[in-house]
Amino acid sequence: MTGTPDRTDRSQALIVISSASQLPLAEPAGESLSIGWFLVELAAVLERFADTHEFILATPDGRVPTLDINGLALAMEGGKDLGRDTASITVQQGVGKSGPAQLRDKHPELVARRESELALLRRHLGRMPVSQNLPNTDAEAASIRDEVVATLDGLPEQRWHSIADVIARHRSLSDAFSLADLDFMYAPGGHAPMVDFHDNPVMGELLHALRENHVPIGLICHAPVAMTSAKYRLGEDGSTLVDEDHAFRGARVTTVPKYGEIGMLTFGYPKVPGKMTRLPYYVDVALKEAGYDVSLTLNPSAVEVVWDEEHSLLTGNGPQSVDAQAQKLAEIVEARSGRSGRTPR
Repeated sequence: MTGTPDRTDRSQALIVISSASQLPLAEPAGESLSIGWFLVELAAVLERFADTHEFILATPDGRVPTLDINGLALAMEGGKDLGRDTASITVQQGVGKSGPAQLRDKHPELVARRESELALLRRHLGRMPVSQNLPNTDAEAASIRDEVVATLDGLPEQRWHSIADVIARHRSLSDAFSLADLDFMYAPGGHAPMVDFHDNPVMGELLHALRENHVPIGLICHAPVAMTSAKYRLGEDGSTLVDEDHAFRGARVTTVPKYGEIGMLTFGYPKVPGKMTRLPYYVDVALKEAGYDVSLTLNPSAVEVVWDEEHSLLTGNGPQSVDAQAQKLAEIVEARSGRSGRTPR
């Protein structure tokens, strides 16, 4: 199994991205939003490991993922300063009436980071669709959508494995691929994971197989919803087994808080103009109900990264935390590089 065939001599890491492109809403009933995954929540990890690792790419169903245009808003590039940059750009767009070009002139450091991230996307992930602009998509981000689409359309499409394929090849004694050979698994957020990471048996089996093979699991923002799938295991015959008292239960995690999500649904890009907008569930609530110890920050834009060593689980609460999470992941990989004991399969 390969992600980028010219790097087979390198260490391997599994990148799992949601392939969902529509997010059903509870309110307005029957409506959905064009969504995808957030590049900003993966790029720091790609950059950190680009020179040392081969990235194996997977989605739950093997379909090519959709890049969310909303994740390319300049404020999302602020890292730990996301809250400050969001406030500044909001004022400049509103009271200051700054247009897209003016905003780019005022924030060259954010533009440079975004361009670097898009270069990583083109290099490692290849061609993929981009979500549609929503009525409340940030105007500057909306203004670059056509350009982003054009640059991605000209690229070759990478091979995206399904999680079921990853599991099958790991289990096969005749296949050289083994999860035990991975240095880590990492999954970015965006709203897309709420659709196909949640309550998904193949995701549950992957999580347990990674844990049993001592592979650190990294999840950020909405991606920790994958842990609601840990109650599932898949039998060799394809049967689905359910165990509410599974090995991950009680693990410490962080994610986007409900009050931060409602703020976005009230004022941000997911808002349906003129209507109350609500999701079918909230990730932090779902994780608590599934038996996890969920750590949340009072300030939704504050940095929070949680490493639960017992469960080999590293979670972050949003794009503001990706730099800290990438750094912690690098430390974990380095600390484990000399360890043995990766014998389970």
